[in-house]
Formats: sequence, structure tokens, C-alpha cells
Amino acid sequence: MKVINGAIRLLAVASLLVLSLTVPAKAHVVQAGADLRVTQTFRAGEVTLVIAGVSQVPAPLRVSAQAVQPTRLELELRSLTDASRSAASVGVGQDPAALRVTHAGLHELHVRAGDEVSVIPFQVLVPASAPWTMVMDGAFLVTGLLLVGGILAKSRSRLLVSGASAAGAVAVTVMLLLPYLPPAQPEGTPPQPESGRPYAQGRFSTMPARPATGTDFTLTLRLTDGSTGRPVDDLAVHHEAPAHLVVTSQDGAVFRHVHPLRTAPGVLAVRLSLPRPGRYLTYAEIERQQSGGQLLTGTFEVSGTAQPDAQESITPRLTPAAPVAGSPVTIEVREEAPIQPWLGMPGHLVVRSRDGAHLAHAHGTAAGPSALHFTLTLPEPGRYLAWVQYAAGGRLITRPFTMDVER
Repeated sequence: MKVINGAIRLLAVASLLVLSLTVPAKAHVVQAGADLRVTQTFRAGEVTLVIAGVSQVPAPLRVSAQAVQPTRLELELRSLTDASRSAASVGVGQDPAALRVTHAGLHELHVRAGDEVSVIPFQVLVPASAPWTMVMDGAFLVTGLLLVGGILAKSRSRLLVSGASAAGAVAVTVMLLLPYLPPAQPEGTPPQPESGRPYAQGRFSTMPARPATGTDFTLTLRLTDGSTGRPVDDLAVHHEAPAHLVVTSQDGAVFRHVHPLRTAPGVLAVRLSLPRPGRYLTYAEIERQQSGGQLLTGTFEVSGTAQPDAQESITPRLTPAAPVAGSPVTIEVREEAPIQPWLGMPGHLVVRSRDGAHLAHAHGTAAGPSALHFTLTLPEPGRYLAWVQYAAGGRLITRPFTMDVER
């Protein structure tokens, strides 16, 4: 009996050791069964769609909407395997819509808000068990049966103890190695390329060609593969959006951070209205599947007369107080109300050099309920234009400021 008790203690210690191990991180990978959050900027406002993960198919696919403004969305789920469809509608803050999904694989979610439609491609992934997981579970089962059987029978049989120890050793060994073994491919996983994809080429355009201040226009980004010239339609959802688009006036007086709609393969578009005439700079942050991040840039012109566009500037706390090029600087921002996460982060900071040649996007860490810390390194001396963004009091807040970086 002492031998059996020792085996039980050994398994308990091994289990605690396994729980303390660090599992390798997998950034920007949507796991099977996990929720997918996708933020899109419609003319009526920004909406985050939450597509709930499924553990089996067929099953209802639940989709909910989160936004500051009340919005009603029409949804249609389309399978790209058998062309089956399911439709429903959902309102912001209301119960999730239930769409019918019959199988794993590639689907498209068509989202309509008024006369705007966004088409979101995504994979329905169903979790699967790897062979080594089944081995581990079976070994633990055998260990438990032998130990319990030995205790109930009050047996000290060497064969029983040896069998329990061997099964336990197999189970613990597999458990220790499990985080480093290749996982089972979920049902619905698409074929993976042998190597990373080439960078995308981007071209910005506006409709009309020269927008006027205070009127709606459409800014479009067309993406093509740098190798084949075909439309790029494999963007990864990173920080809750397939693309993050920053638009600033040349002088930095106007700033927009939006998340364009996918309107066709390789085509992203967003409706804007800008208050000041002049030259505007565009920056699109994208990331292709199985590839790295990329920043695409462009320009366009706006005509007309200046319109009001008030933005309350701030004076953040800098450490060091006089930032130096090539060295980290920490920026502390405080708000009266508690700060809420936005786009999966406590806060966002966009920094642009005065000439527009350099753009940085940093994510903040919470420093108490109403404070944010950002740390970044700026490459060259000079004046930088900066905008900090966060959610507080149920609204998105943008605060501009400037930084002078010394040599």
C-alpha cells in the first residue's frame, strides 16, 4: 500500500509541474472553438462583431454586435463549400443572432448596415483530438483503474504496482511534452503554404477623385500579391481587425483611425468625411496569413473650405522628459473616468513624424483604472505628432499631442 500511495504522490507532483510550464505563444492564430472578434467601420459608426466558436457541426453559429451607437445589422452566412445560406439580423447590445452552420471550412459573413455591405471571410474550425492526447488520456485511465483496484483489493501485487507506475509514467511524459507537440489539425483547416506569402502591393483611391470638405466620400485600398498580381484575400485578423487604416492631414490637424470593410476580394473601402482641405496621408496596417505585418502608404487631396473639427489636446507625462532618438520613452496618459479596452487593448498610440515618413503604432498597458503607459523608441530627432486613443464612459476618445525628440 505504501508503494501505491507513493505513486499517487508522484503523479500529483508531476501534475503541478506541468501546470507551471509555459506554453509556447501563437500570436494572431484563431484557435478552433474560440470566438473571433472583427471590428468594421460603417458610416453609422464602428461595430465589433463577435462570431462565437463552435465545438461541433451542424450547430447554430451565434453572432453578436458591440458598438457605441445603436445599430441594426442584417447578416447572411454563406458557405463557400456547398453554397448553403442562413440569414438573421442583430442589434447592438441585443441577444446574439443564430445562423445555421452545417459543416466546417471556409465561410463568408455578409454584414449590411444601411446601404453598406462588408464581406468577412473566416474558417469554421471544429476542435479535434491529437493521437498523443488519446494516449495520455488512456494512460491516466489505466493508472487510475489499477490504483483504485489495488486500494479496494488491498493488494500489494508487484505486477499491479508496476503496471500503474508504467502507465502513470507514460501519461506524465506525454503531458509534459504535449505543449511542444504539433496539435491536431482542426476540422475545416485550409491547406497551409510551404513558406510565407510575399508582401502585398497597395493602391489607394477616392471616389470622387477629389473629395470636398464636409461631404461623404469613399476611400478604397486595392491589394495585389507582389508575386502573382492577383488580389490579396488572405488577411489575418490582428487586434480585432483585418486592416487598421490611419488617415492624417499633412499638418496633423485631422486624424482618423478606422477599419475598412472588405467589399470584394482584395478590396477594402471605408466612407469618410474630412473637415479640412489639403493633402492627406494614408497608412494601412495589414498582415497576411502565414506572413508578417506590413505598412502600406498613400496620399490624396481634399478641396473646399475648413470645417470645425475640435480635438482636445493633452500634455502627457514623458519619461525621460526630453526623449532621445534611438532610446525608449514612456508616455503616461491619465483620464478622469475608468478606461475600458478597445480593439483588444487598454489603449492605442499612433505617432507620426512631422514629414509623414515614419509612423508607429504602440499598445498601452493599464496603470491603474484611469491611466495608461506606452513605451516606444523613435528613430530620428525632430517633432512628432501623436494621438492616443482609448474608450471611457462608453465612447471612443482621441487625444492629440506633440513630442520633440532630441538627437
